[in-house]
Amino acid sequence: MNQATPSTALAAIDIGSNSTNLLIVDAAGNELAREVNVTALGEGVGSTRLLSPAAIERTMAVVTRYATLVHNHGAQLAITGTAACRMATNTAEFVARVHAATGVEPRVLSAGEEAKLAWHGAMASLSPVDGTTMVVDIGGASTELTIGDTREGRAMVRDSVSLPHGVVTLTEAELHSDPPRPEELANAISIVSDAVDNAVIERPALGDTARVVGVAGSIVTIAAVELGLQRFDATRLHEMVLSRAAAEDVFRTLATEALEDRVHNPGLPLERAGVIVGGCCLLVAIMRRLHLDHIIVSTHNLLDGVIAEMRSASPTGGGA
Repeated sequence: MNQATPSTALAAIDIGSNSTNLLIVDAAGNELAREVNVTALGEGVGSTRLLSPAAIERTMAVVTRYATLVHNHGAQLAITGTAACRMATNTAEFVARVHAATGVEPRVLSAGEEAKLAWHGAMASLSPVDGTTMVVDIGGASTELTIGDTREGRAMVRDSVSLPHGVVTLTEAELHSDPPRPEELANAISIVSDAVDNAVIERPALGDTARVVGVAGSIVTIAAVELGLQRFDATRLHEMVLSRAAAEDVFRTLATEALEDRVHNPGLPLERAGVIVGGCCLLVAIMRRLHLDHIIVSTHNLLDGVIAEMRSASPTGGGA
């Protein structure tokens, strides 16, 4: 990552397995642009281990448009890729295309790097608490559970685990009917529950945290459906308390509707309607197995972590 200068606007593009996202901030850290667009780069990657030509083209169209916005703001850019890029055998070809279109070499994050950046991104806009904070980051092809805390004014990640299930891969593997059959839903939840159980056995601290924060598209969308938002409203969603009862209610509603009916739920973007039930399965399984009565929703995420990392690397930046 190139070193940022104090007077430079900063930008981050995160190429996720389900969505490709952009954040641009000015030199003072004020948000200039934030976009989320579903491009489903991870479509089929769970079975083929390949980024498909169609998925690459969808993603490149968004990345190219983002690059123009970044240029117009005169911002320094960092680009990251996550689980789909880790899984695919043709990632080098895709990375080369992104580099050619943007002039920036994308950084394919390890699961640990992804978890750390998402945790710091979420924590950047939240007050510290006594004890640990877990960040749940449900992605398209993986889900990260990350714990950390703030000691002596310094936020630090203590541990993380990456579950090999995301909204795209879980939907493709388990949810084949429209609407999904009860046994399909039960299997999807059971698979995630088993993964969470194994993670807690290996890392007992995951089961004992002072606060749990949920980030990324699926959790934010579930919260928006619970509120019945006709339009996305970050001010209502950020730091919203999403109870387990509310998450279960959204799950029951969306999972029992056919896609043609599901799309009419306020708060549910059309492009997420096909995989949101998979996202509900992931969130409900996590909340059940960790005995969570609620989570705190954050609209800030990995992008904010990347920006914070860029700023900390500047000559006058502080530590992350």
